[in-house]
Amino acid sequence: MEQQLVPFAAAARPQQQHQQHPIALYFKIWGMLFVLSTLSYLVDYFHFQGALRWTLILVFMMLKAGLIVAVFMHMAWERMALVCAILIPPGALIVLVGLMASEANYTNLTRLLFFR
Repeated sequence: MEQQLVPFAAAARPQQQHQQHPIALYFKIWGMLFVLSTLSYLVDYFHFQGALRWTLILVFMMLKAGLIVAVFMHMAWERMALVCAILIPPGALIVLVGLMASEANYTNLTRLLFFR
């Protein structure tokens, strides 16, 4: 039996497997982003005001950001540990900012009540 000689660089290179996503997935996500952007524009077009306006804007913004992170940044196919390492710290910051905002409202109300 004759041994085949393989160049060192080719032998040392591991077999790489690339996960190929269908182009239809990207087209669907682009379409969904277009629809969400249109809905976000329509919030201003129909002159929504107050809490409804800001709630809709934030919901559409979060949905668009979630789609971009999940598909275009490939987080939907990553390990759970990596997803948690990237998503949990901003979530904790959002909770802490909410707690600070509620404390600021309480402080403002007590100042208005006692210093008038």
